[in-house]
Amino acid sequence: MAQIDRALRSNLKLRHLQLVVALDEFRHLGRTAEFLTVTQPAISKMLTEVEDMLGKQLFDRSRRGTEPTIAGLAIIRFARSVLAEYERTREEIDALEKGVAGRTKVGFMVVAMPTLLAPAVAQLKSESQIATVLMEEGDLTHLLPKLRLGELDLFVGRLEPGYASPDLLTEALYDEKMCIVVKPGHALSTQRKVTWEDLQNLRFVAPPSWASMRVKFEQQFFKHGLQPPKDIVETASFLGQITFISEQNSAALMAQSVAEHFSDRGLVHIVNLEVPVDVPPVGLITMRDRKPTPITQRLLEIMRINAQAKKATNRHRKS
Repeated sequence: MAQIDRALRSNLKLRHLQLVVALDEFRHLGRTAEFLTVTQPAISKMLTEVEDMLGKQLFDRSRRGTEPTIAGLAIIRFARSVLAEYERTREEIDALEKGVAGRTKVGFMVVAMPTLLAPAVAQLKSESQIATVLMEEGDLTHLLPKLRLGELDLFVGRLEPGYASPDLLTEALYDEKMCIVVKPGHALSTQRKVTWEDLQNLRFVAPPSWASMRVKFEQQFFKHGLQPPKDIVETASFLGQITFISEQNSAALMAQSVAEHFSDRGLVHIVNLEVPVDVPPVGLITMRDRKPTPITQRLLEIMRINAQAKKATNRHRKS
């Protein structure tokens, strides 16, 4: 334990951390050497150096490549976290010196993009054109580990209650119901009244089977005495949704505001059917013990203001 403590506090350098992360990415000494622009013997020597410092084997080597050990996985998580914090601090200092807004990294779900995140980024860029926003699409399963490691500054999307945790700060912004969409010109696009039975034999682009949205969607068919569609393509990707809708005559579940946004642009048609599934609100997730950088804080402020405006508009429509 004392040896590991000494190595983590004093001996490990940034180049060592970059090495273990690169090895985790490429799982191959040769490709890691190419990426870090050094020789393969130099990579082997540096890895042995790190393992000697810690007194632990971090990677199993074989002809097929390298695989992290249990100790290796722990050091990889540590390395990713330290490198993310280093990058964030370097960018913040650089931004302060240049008098610009810096850079923020956002994980998002499609539900938040057209009417919340994209307008907020546009406003942020109008305030500082040099401000940089890195955006990564995904679901909570994929994005929360990156948020915890510091590879993302915030998450914007549905606040699934099953992912709540004491280390996370969650903030609900507004409710967003779901609808069914098809491509313009689809047989259902000219049908005045659509029933759940009409949907039963369509090809559907749907969330993975373990997702709560998928379960709630299938429950609607059972509720009407029907079996859920069997012709399913599973994806959480918006590009995947749009591709299957337009090219394979598929139907898809989509958030109402996203569907309206792309319906106005002629990409989808919203089917005339109420989809009464109970879905979590759209909101923000940040780390409780990590203060947002100035640019991240400004983006959060803009999204909160825009969300209030969106709620006011929705109330006006209902009245």
